[in-house]
Amino acid sequence: MAKGKKYDYRAIQGGDDATWTGEITRQVTSKEIVVSKSQGGFATESEALEWGQEAIKSFVKQLTDQNSRRNEAYEEKMEKARIYRANKKSD
Repeated sequence: MAKGKKYDYRAIQGGDDATWTGEITRQVTSKEIVVSKSQGGFATESEALEWGQEAIKSFVKQLTDQNSRRNEAYEEKMEKARIYRANKKSD
């Protein structure tokens, strides 16, 4: 199985108007891609791609921070459970 990027960015040109939209995409399955964040109204493709580069950095950092907080909360919960079981066995 090949490993690809889970998150990526792209630029899409609007329909009737000549504006561009920058999108952060997430690879859900090998065939399904979901847009996680987007911003439109860019005059050129390079502006939309530049936004995508900056936005994906902050987006992935936000997800990493969120996962760290969740992991810490889980570890605290497991430690409390270990202490409770240890006290229960000693009674």
